[in-house]
Amino acid sequence: MTTGTVTRTQATTPVLLELVRLRKEFGTGEVNVAVDDVSLEVHEGETLALVGESGCGKTTLTRLLLKLIDPTAGSVRFDGRDLATLSTAEMRGVRRQMQVVLQDPYSSMNPRMRISDIVAEPLVTHDPAARGRRARARNRERVGELLEAVGLSAGIQDRYPHEFSGGQRQRVSIARALALEPRLLVLDEPTSALDVSVQATVLDLLADLQQRLGLTYVFVSHNLAVVRQVADRVAVMRRGRLVEVGNAATVFRTPEHPYTRQLLDAVPVLDPRRGRRATERVPATGEESR
Repeated sequence: MTTGTVTRTQATTPVLLELVRLRKEFGTGEVNVAVDDVSLEVHEGETLALVGESGCGKTTLTRLLLKLIDPTAGSVRFDGRDLATLSTAEMRGVRRQMQVVLQDPYSSMNPRMRISDIVAEPLVTHDPAARGRRARARNRERVGELLEAVGLSAGIQDRYPHEFSGGQRQRVSIARALALEPRLLVLDEPTSALDVSVQATVLDLLADLQQRLGLTYVFVSHNLAVVRQVADRVAVMRRGRLVEVGNAATVFRTPEHPYTRQLLDAVPVLDPRRGRRATERVPATGEESR
């Protein structure tokens, strides 16, 4: 694994999330190793992009760092605390600080629930004071604030998910993720289901929220054009292992690992001579290292 230049964010901020030699195996007979000896740090206030082709282990790694599944070996530390050592009550407190925005906002919402109940769901789940009839007015006020924070009207609370566009639903998902005032957001392909023009507005929103709220992002994507736009650092994953980690500008300009070069070479580019998309591939040299 190679590392690039240390970013300003790394140099001036503490580590919020640390993955230490994580390994995840599935199966009992023929074992499938989905994540293999992954160590990684995410610093407060930065955007770390996790990239790689489908099946490389990105989703499994994010499930591990959110403690949705347990590792076969290794550890996940959030703000210096090993998640495996926390009690159920302590883990509930940590879960308030780490939230996720999924790829398909519609499938992550109950179509029978109103927007007010969808956005307030984390509050009701984690805060006893947000439950019951007496809390409804306070919850609606909070939901209105969250909706306005993501560029939506507070007046949409009584509508249902099917009444909105994909971009608007993703904004609702982001509002829900912000309800508990988290420190870390895991963004799992948050724009891949959206039109290109809508992608840009959602990315702008995420950048604005990060600046205003001091959020830390783990941005999972296979779209390198998007990653180039949003990431401070990039971690490249292949077959369950990290093959390159570094400053985003450095990785895109001078990738060191053959697989990283292959990913970059596979990005379609506009050929002005023919007025259509063409793919320029440069053969990767050297043997792949593990």
